[in-house]
Amino acid sequence: MVKAVDGVSFDVNAGETVAVVGESGSGKSVTALSVLRLIPSPPGKIVSGEIRFGGRDLLSITEEEVRSIRGNRIAMIFQEPMTSLNPSLTVGRQVGEPIEVHQNVTKRTVWDKCIGLLKKVRIPDPEQRAQAFPYQFSGGMRQRAMIAMSLACEPELIFADEPTTALDVTVQAQVLDLLKNLTRETGAALVLITHDLGVVARYADHVNVMYAGRIVESGSARQIYNSPKHPYTVGLMKSVPQLDGEAKAALTPIEGQPPDLADLPVGCAFQDRCTHAVEQCLRERPELVESVDNHMAACWVNLHE
Repeated sequence: MVKAVDGVSFDVNAGETVAVVGESGSGKSVTALSVLRLIPSPPGKIVSGEIRFGGRDLLSITEEEVRSIRGNRIAMIFQEPMTSLNPSLTVGRQVGEPIEVHQNVTKRTVWDKCIGLLKKVRIPDPEQRAQAFPYQFSGGMRQRAMIAMSLACEPELIFADEPTTALDVTVQAQVLDLLKNLTRETGAALVLITHDLGVVARYADHVNVMYAGRIVESGSARQIYNSPKHPYTVGLMKSVPQLDGEAKAALTPIEGQPPDLADLPVGCAFQDRCTHAVEQCLRERPELVESVDNHMAACWVNLHE
């Protein structure tokens, strides 16, 4: 048995952008899929905990009730825009599907709303583009179509799982600016799953740093960037190039590999890669502890004492 996500807990407020950051395999996407109850079973299973949305525990309601929420009040932009759309259906058919499923409206209304959504995400000539198939769209346009689909029913919460994967840098910025502006307009909360710290700095209000299935640091974006308290977060910061007009030393990578989740070490999971590890790190697993102003870190060593 492998615990892909272990003891993760965080809040998302209306209109807020919360980033979930970490290496591949840290549990970011599984966290999002758990909220939507999209973990395939078997082999996956949510064994305990609560997922509270609008005062209800999503783990205690029926599958039919979850379907009425999924894509309607909670939406998800899936990873990899090049393969997320169904190649055999037109883009308009797919963008309009959430409206058709969740709202009792005519086909004409569905079509009109679909065109309006494509206009909103700035796809040119939306009437014609709605009748095209995904292979006729560029990567950036496919991602815009995915965003349009997620906004179709005006959800209260949107998960964006690596929304700029496989897109070039200029298109990434356009897509993220669009997503941030649209969520600001609608008041929807956004959970941004990414490994790109540049994206986090520009778009996130609050940041959760994940490692080996757990949150190891949590705080505002300003706190995480100005005074990171976990050695893993510090390592992530040092591995990002900085362009501030001054000559910089070579990037400092985090040595080693993430641990095997099926064979986690006793104590801190980051111990083998940490340059600050002490004896206690080898014996006891640290829990998230608040230091100041809701800034939390799971570490036995205070890097800023």
